Amino acid sequence: MNRKILREGGHHLAMWAVALVMVLPFLWLLSSSLKTPEQVFSKEVDFIPDPIVWTNYTKSFEYMPVLLYTRNTVLITLLCTIGYLTSGSLVAYAFARIQWPGRDFLFIVLLATMMLPPQVTIVPLFVIFRHLGWIDTYYPLVVPSFLTGWPFFIFLLRQFFLSVPTELSEAAKVDGASHFQIYSRIILPLSKPALAVVAVFSFLLHWNDFFGPLIYLADDSKFTLALGLAVFKSNHPSEWGILMAVSALMLIPTILVFFFCQKYFVEGINLTGLKG
Repeated sequence: MNRKILREGGHHLAMWAVALVMVLPFLWLLSSSLKTPEQVFSKEVDFIPDPIVWTNYTKSFEYMPVLLYTRNTVLITLLCTIGYLTSGSLVAYAFARIQWPGRDFLFIVLLATMMLPPQVTIVPLFVIFRHLGWIDTYYPLVVPSFLTGWPFFIFLLRQFFLSVPTELSEAAKVDGASHFQIYSRIILPLSKPALAVVAVFSFLLHWNDFFGPLIYLADDSKFTLALGLAVFKSNHPSEWGILMAVSALMLIPTILVFFFCQKYFVEGINLTGLKG
């Protein structure tokens, strides 16, 4: 009994230690957002600054158009999330539920593309989008999510779709249902945990995306929060308090999304891959 208590106590202490290590950067971010530049670079470790500089948050709206950048980021993130959910689920259904020649080979090719660094495709994609006249628009950031999907999302959804009993699909076929009806009325309603995982991953991916907007956007009125922060840092290298304040505001949506979707997120991770 004592060994069990000691073992469980050790596990809890280890988890608290790991959690503390993970949360320390966030606490430092919040603390720095309430400090003056001199306090930020002080040798003393002080998580509760004295005095607390709340004006960093108000000044952030004066130094950069935070609301405009937030609107742009929300627009791109929501559109890309919808695109990945739509294209990813359709392709995953085709790989999981429809028999067609070359299906398994193409699925292996799809998995192989996950090992391809994104930097390899930057130049050809930029040339294509330039010929289409899409540079300095949101099209290069949004349209690919509706047309191509993300290989990892397709793999995740495909594995989850395979865990749905085939008897449901067979019964629907007997009743005269088409593949699209099976997909929309049976598979998708039963796959909410996996779809929630894809939605959370896609949201985090595009909310924090810096490289894509940096390459394709030139007009500062179209900038996202990540790109706007980089421009602000280059123009005001000494305003670390304001930079940390905007960064803290930028983290709020990601934290809220994770907490509200935590149930589906954990359930989807646990259930994905039950069947290969």
